[in-house]
Parts: sequence; structure tokens; C-alpha cells
Amino acid sequence: MEQKEILRKILSDNGTECGDEQLGQLIGFYEMLVEKNKVMNLTAITEFNEVAIKHFADSLSIGRAIKLDSQKIIDVGTGAGFPGIPLKIVYPGIKLTLLDSLNKRLVFLNEVIDTLGLKDVGTLHARAEEAAGKAVYREQYDVVVSRAVANLSTLVEYCLPFASVGGCFISYKGEKGVEELGEAKKAIKVLGGGNVSVSEFPLIGSDYSRTLIRIEKLSSTPSKYPRAGGKPSSSPIK
Repeated sequence: MEQKEILRKILSDNGTECGDEQLGQLIGFYEMLVEKNKVMNLTAITEFNEVAIKHFADSLSIGRAIKLDSQKIIDVGTGAGFPGIPLKIVYPGIKLTLLDSLNKRLVFLNEVIDTLGLKDVGTLHARAEEAAGKAVYREQYDVVVSRAVANLSTLVEYCLPFASVGGCFISYKGEKGVEELGEAKKAIKVLGGGNVSVSEFPLIGSDYSRTLIRIEKLSSTPSKYPRAGGKPSSSPIK
């Protein structure tokens, strides 16, 4: 079976349907990713089927938590472009910003954006706490997403300030997502969040399970957040 049909089946099994053009773009992204990975540490996962499941299908699983069409979205700590690039490919109407603190990752992602001809997508080289303090980014996004590995109490302080009131933050967490949510309840409230919903499901074709935590932005985040100097991680709101 050729790569396109393998990818089509993996995505379909995990709840995402794609057209041929989108599948071709995802494969193009895969090829650029593994080539760049030879000279730069982007991902430990390089085998096609594994990337298709653990990066592409996983990134696109957000469809279980929200319907995407034309929202303004920021991917905080995008790394190698996940979940942002797959979301842009499959939902071309979204307006996407990819934020990362490491510029060489963004140089690679700009190459991907140009090569695949993606529109309404830009990169932002900054630390989350710095960007979230600037009016041009603060509370400007309908949807904030992050697949970063930080604890949820820390992530909400970095991410909720970007969400507009009425928008939401969706965190991709693992098996301990619900446990982390229990520890993050005060932080969520302090930062203006609420109406939390949780989706838990297996990634078909792997032994991995995913928890999506959607937090609505109910009120503006107090201006002192996010704190600088690494405080969201060293001393999260409790």
C-alpha cells in the first residue's frame, strides 16, 4: 500500500477524513521533517506509520474537542510544528501563528510553509510569557493549542493569556491529564478560565492514549500573568 493510502486509513481510523491534496501536503511535511531531522533534533519519531499516528493523527484529534473552520489560532511551543502544521493543512481556513522560543525550529517551519504553499500562517520567535504580555498578541486568539509537555498548571499560565474572552485553550495531555486538571483548578480560575471539558481516547494503531482538555476563557487574565523568570513552572499557581 502506498504512503497516501496508509495515511488515509490511519487518519480515518482516528476520526479525520482528508482529501488527496491534503494527504500529499502531509506527506510532503513528513519528508521535510525526516530530512531536516538528520541535522537537527526535531523528533525521535521518524518511521512513516509512527509519524502518521503519533504526530499527524494525534495533532488532528482536536476535532473531538472543537470544530475548526476559520478561527484565529496560536500554537504555543510548536516545536517541530505540532499540532499547528497538520491543523493548517487539514483546516486551511484557520489563521495560524506558530510560537516557539527556538528560532532554528521556526526557520525550518518557514521552509515548510513556503514549500507547501500554506497561507494565513506565520511564525513568532518568542518566549510565551514575553509574547503574552504584548497587546498585539494578548487575548487575540479564538483558540490556543499546545502539545507541550509542561504540567497543566504551568501551561494554563502560559497559554490562557493568549485566548480572547469567549475563546478557549485546548491542551493535549497524556494519561495523567485528568489528574493534572485537578491540580490546575485554581490556576484556571485565577487566569480567567472555566467550563472545562475533557475528551479521553486511544490513538488507534498505537498503545498511546490522548486526553484533550478544553478550557473556555470566561474573563480577562489579570495583567500580572503570565509571570516572568520561569515562575509558571518553578512555582505554579496552587
